[in-house]
Amino acid sequence: MGVRPGHDPAGDPDGPDARAGVYEQVAEAITTGLRGAGPADVPGRLCAVAVALLPVDGASVSLRGDGMPVQLAASGPYAAHLAQVQATLGDGPCRDVLETGRPVLVRDLAAGDGAHRWPVFAQQALGAGVRAVYALPLGSDAACVGTLDLYRDTPGGLTDRQLRAAVLVAGVMTAALMDLPYDLPEGEGPWLEGLAADHDRVHQAVGMIMVQLGIGADEALARLRGDAFAHGRTAVEVALDVVSHRRRFDTR
Repeated sequence: MGVRPGHDPAGDPDGPDARAGVYEQVAEAITTGLRGAGPADVPGRLCAVAVALLPVDGASVSLRGDGMPVQLAASGPYAAHLAQVQATLGDGPCRDVLETGRPVLVRDLAAGDGAHRWPVFAQQALGAGVRAVYALPLGSDAACVGTLDLYRDTPGGLTDRQLRAAVLVAGVMTAALMDLPYDLPEGEGPWLEGLAADHDRVHQAVGMIMVQLGIGADEALARLRGDAFAHGRTAVEVALDVVSHRRRFDTR
């Protein structure tokens, strides 16, 4: 049985029966969503489960990276773009969750705290049609290894029961990521190979910018991000140009 967006999966009162109801429906949705999935498909399938269970329009998962988060999967192009915006800007709920290990729940990016905390990200997200963002940590109390980011086109919060469902999905996402094998069967190669390549390109580009301008790594990464933002591109796209010698930072 599917769960329509916006439906409260727990039912009525918030008690043991309601909590059990949340668990059962989330477990059923995850089991159905992962049926037949290979290791590389699991993160994206879980993002789709989150969208089906909750009143959200997109979901993405990012892993902690050295300097910037690495997008692992998304429910679709819309969510993938928003994850790249956060990584490129170095600004947004994903960064805050990685720094604090605590959930960040923004009811309305156009008002109050969200617009003040992340003015540039809020502007970009609102331009893409996003009004609310909910970011949940992946990992444990001791270490946050990534984030599950949920995007919504209309303002509003999650009920306690909807938040419980989101936390359950994040918990399964964490367990799945910790349990996935690095190597795919039948010689298909490492399932994280593409992500690692993107991350390596950014680091290589940062090193080249450091040499070109005689600056430190943090400033070089800031220059890379700033150039990407100024030209409406992602940090990975600009990094590829730098590594391919199509873009230099020591020329006007």
